[in-house]
Amino acid sequence: MRKLSFKRAFPRKRIALYLLICFGMVLLNFALPQSEPLSFALFFAALACGLNEFICAGAYLAASATALSLSATLVCAIQAAFLLLVFVLYRRFSRKMKWERAAYCALCQLPFIFLFPHAGYAFVPISVTAQRAVIAAFLFLLSMLFEGGLHAMLRRAFRCRLGAGELAELAVCWLFLGLGILGAFGAAAFSLFSLSALLLTIVLVKNASAVPFAAVLSLPLCVAQASALPLAEYAVYACLALLLVPYGKIAASLALAAAYLAAAYLHGIYANGAAEIVFAVLACALPVLAICCIPEKLLRKAKTGLLFYRERTLPRVAINRNRRAVGEQLYEVSSLFREIENAFCEKERPDRTGEQLREKLFATLCATCSNRRRCENAHVKEHFDKLIAVGKAKGRVNLIDLPAELSSLCGNSAGLLFALNKQLAEYRRYTADMDAARAGRRLLAEQAHGVSEILRRIALEQSEEYSFSEEESVVTSALAQAGLLSYEVFLYGEGSSFTVNVTLDGGVSGKELCAVVGDALHVPLSLAEKIPLTNDRACYVLKRKANFDAAFGVASRAKEGERASGDTHSILKIDERRFLVALSDGMGSGEDARDISDRTLSLFESFYKAKMPSETVLSTVNRLIAFSSEESFSCLDLAAVDLDTGCADVVKIGSPVGFLLSGEELKILEGESLPIGMLEAVHPATMRVTMQEDDFLIFMSDGVTSAFGSSADLCAYLSEQRPLNPQSLAEEILKTALSRYHEKAEDDMTVLTVKLCKAS
Repeated sequence: MRKLSFKRAFPRKRIALYLLICFGMVLLNFALPQSEPLSFALFFAALACGLNEFICAGAYLAASATALSLSATLVCAIQAAFLLLVFVLYRRFSRKMKWERAAYCALCQLPFIFLFPHAGYAFVPISVTAQRAVIAAFLFLLSMLFEGGLHAMLRRAFRCRLGAGELAELAVCWLFLGLGILGAFGAAAFSLFSLSALLLTIVLVKNASAVPFAAVLSLPLCVAQASALPLAEYAVYACLALLLVPYGKIAASLALAAAYLAAAYLHGIYANGAAEIVFAVLACALPVLAICCIPEKLLRKAKTGLLFYRERTLPRVAINRNRRAVGEQLYEVSSLFREIENAFCEKERPDRTGEQLREKLFATLCATCSNRRRCENAHVKEHFDKLIAVGKAKGRVNLIDLPAELSSLCGNSAGLLFALNKQLAEYRRYTADMDAARAGRRLLAEQAHGVSEILRRIALEQSEEYSFSEEESVVTSALAQAGLLSYEVFLYGEGSSFTVNVTLDGGVSGKELCAVVGDALHVPLSLAEKIPLTNDRACYVLKRKANFDAAFGVASRAKEGERASGDTHSILKIDERRFLVALSDGMGSGEDARDISDRTLSLFESFYKAKMPSETVLSTVNRLIAFSSEESFSCLDLAAVDLDTGCADVVKIGSPVGFLLSGEELKILEGESLPIGMLEAVHPATMRVTMQEDDFLIFMSDGVTSAFGSSADLCAYLSEQRPLNPQSLAEEILKTALSRYHEKAEDDMTVLTVKLCKAS
């Protein structure tokens, strides 16, 4: 049997917390002259903050002994039993207590009003019962303030920036705890505690925030003495210590001690008895000694863990500076690719090949002719131009194409036709070479254009600066109310790129975090990434949730006798909000057809993933496939779907009909273009359809559509379908097609289905 260690069963920090809660309850019962149970406020706050009900109830009953009255203890016991029962029942049934806890707190004041042994104050001109009712109302209000103060101390203090309301609640808590110290132990003990806290704060923060902290520390003395003089004294202590803290903690400590002893002299403390003088000296000497003995290593560790109450702007300035520099560099590279595009783009030039052919004919054929002068006077060049124009159009010329005027003038018609046909053959070879070079330049220009557009878009995104947002404070407040401690909150982006970065404890549930932040910003969010920072902290990256989600189904069968199907499909996540589905059917069947389909889809996937413009993708892939082999053709169905709007950009190239099944309505998606690679320029059928929730997008290869005989039969069959699952729909279509082939696939058969559903 494994032995349970004491440290694991009873954590030391937890024990220290409950001891402090118990001690605070005792002190609070000394805050007022007649030992009214102000400890109820701390008891209720501890229960509301989720501390152990039984331990807190025991501490409250123990603190009630300070009243030295059985009646007072009975009242506290009734209150403790009632709240103990309520909070235990709520925890037992896993219910979260909301506004009703204020009602329970108010009900607990009834025993105090009617049973508490309160003698009343003579200077208050109302009855004792009325006085108890006023004190009960005050206790109720104090309980609400203590709840907020204890929550801030336990969950947020020294971890993140506190709000003004939380600081005020903590000041109220200290006011009554300080009055309790004064009532229980006297002014010397109060000075010992308050000066220690002030000196430690000055050594840690070393800035002006120590002065308002000193003013808060003096509040109990101001109330007890009904004077503002202690506030001025504590402010002077803080200022003198801050003046010398750059010279070290010893100098600051001695300055504060000297100021305190000087104030004691002005109050005439040294005219009193020896005991009071000793206590006054110890009240400043012990804090000085304690602070001076704290190791520097421990102080540095405390400074590292302490979040100062200021905005941290430097990281954002550095990030914005780096993003701006990267954006400018990317924009320059984008301009470079634009210049490369311009260099490869051909300018429109007049066609002078006819004139060149004519001059070459004159130089070779007519140079030695005796009738050259006569032909020139008869403007024979114009007739040459007519013949050359016919030759360029037909590829060669013969006697039928010879103009009558040229035939009558030229005595060597056969030689003329032979020489021109020879030049036309050279011209065709030259033209073919020029067309190939022109196609290559055009391909490079289009690629340069696409890369330029991608870089320009990234440059614009990177140039956007991250600034402070009011929504960050909204998120911080919402997380605090939910009991989640946020160390940093960072919001940036707009629309679909809206992103929230939150640094929290690593054990926080991503689902709970998305719900809290989403409700605060009125934006549906999902957890995109969780980045571990330390052993106990992590950065949660939340992004705007898309409106839709998608499910996919695929059913396939290779041609009878073939080991591999020539059909390939692809399902690709382009980014967080878009996906691409494609079905490619290589011409023929078997390994060669599959290779064509694979190459086609791989090219499309790579280009779309790089966010290349669609028009560039289509023309580029077509040329690359056409260049790769003379007879490599592929039919393609492709759809890029936006999960925010449901819009689907559908591209069909040489493929059979596709369908959009929306409830009882069936829409036909049809194209008339030739397969990819068959011609140099492809003209795909493109269309945009809007998919709604529970719509089905259906792509099929020609092996499936051919099995149904006609499009009318296929439409009639699909119109009868009421599918729920995309996979079952794909399998059912393939099964029906195979049954029409008598279970023998006469061609490669593939069905690809997509269902759009509402995002959860």
